[in-house]
Parts: sequence; structure tokens; C-alpha cells
Amino acid sequence: MRIAILGAGAVGSYFGGRLALAGEEVSWFARGATLAALRERGLRVESLQGDFVLPPQRASDRSDDFERMDAVVLGVKAWQVAEVGPLVRSWLAPTGIVLPLQNGVDAVPELARALGPEPVVGGVCRIVCEVVAPARVRHFGAVPSVDLGPWPQGDAQSAARVARQRERCRALADAFVRAGVEARVRDDIRPALWEKFLFIAAVGTVGAASDRTLGELRAEAETRALLERAMQEVAALARASGVELAPDVVARNLAFVDRLPAESTASMQRDIRAARPSELEAQTGAVVRLGRELGVATPVHARLYAELRARVGSSPRA
Repeated sequence: MRIAILGAGAVGSYFGGRLALAGEEVSWFARGATLAALRERGLRVESLQGDFVLPPQRASDRSDDFERMDAVVLGVKAWQVAEVGPLVRSWLAPTGIVLPLQNGVDAVPELARALGPEPVVGGVCRIVCEVVAPARVRHFGAVPSVDLGPWPQGDAQSAARVARQRERCRALADAFVRAGVEARVRDDIRPALWEKFLFIAAVGTVGAASDRTLGELRAEAETRALLERAMQEVAALARASGVELAPDVVARNLAFVDRLPAESTASMQRDIRAARPSELEAQTGAVVRLGRELGVATPVHARLYAELRARVGSSPRA
């Protein structure tokens, strides 16, 4: 498959690197030091699934170097999705798809507004990884996996579009499987997206507010209870949005927290600590916003959002 990776951060680099290693025709859209490193040295991945190094890669910061892609995988931060949506319009083959792997539940609607609903599918990735240096990534937690599938919208054309998207998703899922990545195609990706949002918003919010590792959060009764309440708030939002999650969704995600390396931290937490642009608005802020819109109380996220907003200042990309 011809696959473009837009956003060569930790997630984009890991999954794009696995696809390239398996022989897929991968092209990278990157800028600055990352672009130079990909072109000159290639990509280095340190992984629990086995380290690997790729030679210098096909990478560019010019949009017109990308055309007739079967898939575009978005590894950018959530607040960048609206900016890059129009960029990929000319990249796609007639049956090409765009797969966003952002945290949160806003990426698919944002991309559909820019590109129309036909090429946009939903995606959820599970991995704990970080950028060590430009074009160098460390995977240190969780078995990497990708779930992907249509986002049904209930309009008159939705059923036929969902069927087309499901077939296109299967082709990309097969490429991930060939690359050694667990991949599943969902008939409706929304429950999986909401469950990932439940996990990452709670862990990111409580972790950033306390600046503690997962090992510390889960070991202390007070912060563990805070994590649980934060997860319950997002589960209530999902139900109010018309998405039913499994009754044990909170218990399962707390159990997942218990299995992760004790030193783990969420990417939002690391970004806020380093005074970098973060996904505070796409995670904590989104929970508070959706709570207001849907009439669902979100006191844990509301309190911690106010604390974090005061800490990071007024940047819209905080």
C-alpha cells in the first residue's frame, strides 16, 4: 500500500516504521529536525516488540510530493487536526482513507468537515511510547495495536458509505497485521474511541494535575479514587452521546493502568511539564465542554481543568 505518515512523533513513527519495515510504500510528511533526520539517518525505534532501524526515508515538507495515497495516517497532536485536514485533500487516491490516531473524540468530525465524510474513518491506537530525539522513538509499554472503522452518522447515505469504508479499513488493517501490529476493524469505531478517551483523559488529567507517575497514582488511595471518578465522568458522557460502553469499562481500564510500567506518564502530562503545547483542550477541556453541552456533571475534570489552565496560561494550544 501507498501510505503517508503525517506527523512523525512517537505514535506516527512507531506505526509508520513498522509498516515501512514490512515493505509497505511509506512516505513521511515532516518538518525541521525530524525531516532532516529521516532523510539523512532514517528512523530508529527501541521497542519491547524488538528494536529496528530503517535507512534514510522518503520524507518531505512539500505537500505536492504526496499523491494517490491509499491511506494517510495522522500522528499529529489533536489541536493540529483542523490545520492539516485540508492539506491531505489532494493526497488521496479515489478510494483512499484518512486514519486519525489522535486522543479524544473530535478528530473524525473535524476531518469530515474539511474533507467530506467519504474518506474519513476513525482510529484508536494503544501504545506507550515517547520521542527520544528526532526520528528516534522508544516504545516501553502496552502491546501496540490499532482499531479502525467507520463512524456512522445516521444520514441517508451512511449505510452505503460505512460498507465502503469497512472494506478500505480491512486493507489497511491487513497491512498493519503484516507489519506485526495487532489490528481490528470495527463496524462502528465510536465505542472504541470513547473507551480510549475515557482512559487517556482520566490518566492525562489526574497525572498532569498531580505530576505523578502511574505507579504513584494507582498506589495511593486518594489519586486512584480520583482516576476512577474521572473515568466514570467520561463513561457518562459517552452514554449521553448515544454510545453505549460495556458495564465493566471503568474496572477494565483501571486494571489496564495496573498493568502498565510504574514509571509511565501520559503525553499531555509530559508536555505540560516541559511547557510545550499540549492536548489539554482536546482532553480535559473537551470533557468539560461536552459536559456542559450534554448536561452531564464533570466535577473532577472541571476542577482539574481550572487548575491546569491557571498553570499553563491562556494559549489555545495549552
